[in-house]
Amino acid sequence: MPSTRPRVLFVTDLTYEARGRRYCDEDIALASRLREDFDTALCHPLDAEALMDAFDAVLIRNSGPVLNYQTAFDAFRTRALATGARVHNHLTGSADMAGKQYLVDLTAQGHPVIPTVDRLTNLERLPDTAEYVIKPKQGADSIGLKFLTRAELESHVGAGDTFLVQPRIDFTYEVSFYFIDDTFQYALHAPHPDKRWVLEPYTPTPADLAFAQGFITWNTVDHGIQRVDACRTRSGELLLVELEDLNPYLSLDLIPQEDRDAFITNLKASLRGLLAG
Repeated sequence: MPSTRPRVLFVTDLTYEARGRRYCDEDIALASRLREDFDTALCHPLDAEALMDAFDAVLIRNSGPVLNYQTAFDAFRTRALATGARVHNHLTGSADMAGKQYLVDLTAQGHPVIPTVDRLTNLERLPDTAEYVIKPKQGADSIGLKFLTRAELESHVGAGDTFLVQPRIDFTYEVSFYFIDDTFQYALHAPHPDKRWVLEPYTPTPADLAFAQGFITWNTVDHGIQRVDACRTRSGELLLVELEDLNPYLSLDLIPQEDRDAFITNLKASLRGLLAG
């Protein structure tokens, strides 16, 4: 007899290798828990467009940088939007899902982000610094990231706007806040600035949560998992590093079992909400 349970296409690249993270382990474990409530099949992002019509919902998980399969992702996104496919995360995000222009825009609007410009002619908008960070607008996972002096900038950036330029921030630690839909789930921080993925549980203050929630409210993802990455400056303020709103790595193995169970319960509820919409 055919199953009457919802069918979820779980998009992942089990072969993707990332520094300090085991993408495949996380997705294998998460998929096994989703099978408790959904008929779940794993597929590579290159196969998502061809398979999506046979499923009730598509869940994008650790599928790796979109740059590695940009044409296939664009085709998947176009078809999903045209057919009204239920995709988790919603494909309406305005943050990393759409590139990193949002960091320039949020800077111009006065939000608490690492100050960012995309033209050398706008460098005066950044605070004085001995060293700058440049990264491609369409980059991900630190691809193309470089540290340069002002004298080195022109030969690397040029006059165009394909790169972002930021001051190199002297921060005390990085912290990530994880959300499902618009609800906070847990936080992790990297107490050692030179070890980004050596993470420990973090208890956010009300001010921390208000900071992170502000960016979730700003974005346009109704159903999805988002990770707000921030750094704590020497003066104590939080600044947004990035808002990952397509396929954030979750570091689920680093949180207590009860928090992991709660996250999975809430993810299942979010998927049911997506299916009911």
